[in-house]
Amino acid sequence: MSDSLVIIPTYNEIENIHEIIAAVFALDHPFHILIVDDGSPDGTAIAVKKLQQTHTDALHILERTEKSGLGTAYIAGFRYALAHGYEYVFEMDADFSHNPKYLEGMRKECHEGGADVCIGSRYVAGGGVANWGLDRLLLSKGASYYVQAVSWMPVKDATGGFKCYRRRVLEAIDLDKIRFVGYAFQIEMKYAAWTLGFKLKEIPITFEDRIRGTSKMNLSIVGEAITGVLQLKYNTIRSKRYYAKG
Repeated sequence: MSDSLVIIPTYNEIENIHEIIAAVFALDHPFHILIVDDGSPDGTAIAVKKLQQTHTDALHILERTEKSGLGTAYIAGFRYALAHGYEYVFEMDADFSHNPKYLEGMRKECHEGGADVCIGSRYVAGGGVANWGLDRLLLSKGASYYVQAVSWMPVKDATGGFKCYRRRVLEAIDLDKIRFVGYAFQIEMKYAAWTLGFKLKEIPITFEDRIRGTSKMNLSIVGEAITGVLQLKYNTIRSKRYYAKG
């Protein structure tokens, strides 16, 4: 039994799924993987189930009938992780924009370094992006500055989605109160953990734009992030422990 579960949401990732699973399983630490597939018509789930014949105990899948959003996919994955006793729970994309080589370092920060949430960050010293246009870089950095200014949360890469949570963080957050599904979901989970007093630590990563497949980014996701931060701040003004269970 592994203590670490890597959650990978998928929708039409047949071009990446074999390679990303192989890359995670090639690491020295025995990570388990949970694929949360939103009814991919390209056969992603079918490919995963075939790979389960080889990785019987380490590869798991949750199949959903329709594309329901990144946030709900991760919430389903968190509930699975808690139900199955994992201590370290990771968020990671399927398209290699999040390189699996960073997983062990993120786990180490939570296991030995005192972090409750470890964030793979593009915007701390040593981090960066590759194959991005200037417009996308400005949008992403601008969003993170905006989040810091409104929320006061001391995180430089507020929208980043490459993270490791200790189990106790996910147990403490009332996941039913997490309402956002796109970029704002990534912000909201960090904000919930921070407002409940957990230690967030950023480590540098290089984020590489996907080579294969189609990006899921759209303007509605960006708009949700802009308006969502104001809602998050309002929630915790009403109650500092808004995100706590009970």
